[in-house]
Amino acid sequence: MYLVQNLYDQYGKYLDLELIAGESGMHRSIKKPEVHRPGLSLAGYRKSLPTARILVFGKVEISYIRELDPTSRLDRLKTVLTSATPAVIIARYYRPPKELVMICQENGIPLFRASMSATTLLSKITFILLEEFSPSVTMHGTLVEVFGVGVLIQGESSVGKSEAALGLLERGHRLISDDVVKVKKREGSYLVGSGPELTRHLMEIRGIGIINVAHLYGAVCVRPDKGLDIVIKLEEWDDRHFYDRVGLEEKFCDILGISIPFHILPVKPGRDVVLLIETIALNHRLKDMGYHSAKEFNVKLLETIAKRQEKRVAAKR
Repeated sequence: MYLVQNLYDQYGKYLDLELIAGESGMHRSIKKPEVHRPGLSLAGYRKSLPTARILVFGKVEISYIRELDPTSRLDRLKTVLTSATPAVIIARYYRPPKELVMICQENGIPLFRASMSATTLLSKITFILLEEFSPSVTMHGTLVEVFGVGVLIQGESSVGKSEAALGLLERGHRLISDDVVKVKKREGSYLVGSGPELTRHLMEIRGIGIINVAHLYGAVCVRPDKGLDIVIKLEEWDDRHFYDRVGLEEKFCDILGISIPFHILPVKPGRDVVLLIETIALNHRLKDMGYHSAKEFNVKLLETIAKRQEKRVAAKR
């Protein structure tokens, strides 16, 4: 549940919010990632009145309210400000009508003022709420950027996820998060991974402890978030298990309803895991550009087989 208090604590300075009245309602929940300017509703059109949205009063709304007589002003404001209204924001530090302050104070609706224009407030708050309301999931693994590709390295404990990530950093790639990765679904079509603020830029290496990647390798080796493009699962080599040697069969895993390419990478002494992860990332980029090495090889193989069969048939004749 996202509260008005959460919005104020996290983005109050960014939005330049000043609380005027209704402090008792800071616990109100914001149920919709939408913001509304109540101009039409104030004018008396009450059909399909949107509720449960943060209301932004700009110059037009304030000017219109001031032109009404006190009785109509109170009636229109009571119509717009319902029990489901999370908060009200006055743009450009306009002085709010006393009736608006009274209603917000009596009903515990937080009333703010901001220095921005109503249009700017609408766009910024909408963006913030869409971000906060995005579906998310916390996953175990290490998220790195390899050749511009967001790679989530997963596997059992002590299989070598952090060590592989450390090797990638030495080759100039970047760390997003180690151990805990928060994945968010953006615009319903793609995923973005990030790490918690507490462990940002930090890695745990068994036998060494906690290290600060930004201090060791420089700020260019870290970034706060990255789109999640592929998932690689490290597992100990099992001679009884069949591992794909061609790559025709593509695997995917479902994360928040989106299919992400999935690779199983067996690990054993002598295998350069860092090099293999780089190769998977580069191959993924080639596939995005329309080049699929395994499929091209398969087409050539089938063509070669067909030609040999034609030669055999011709020789029999």
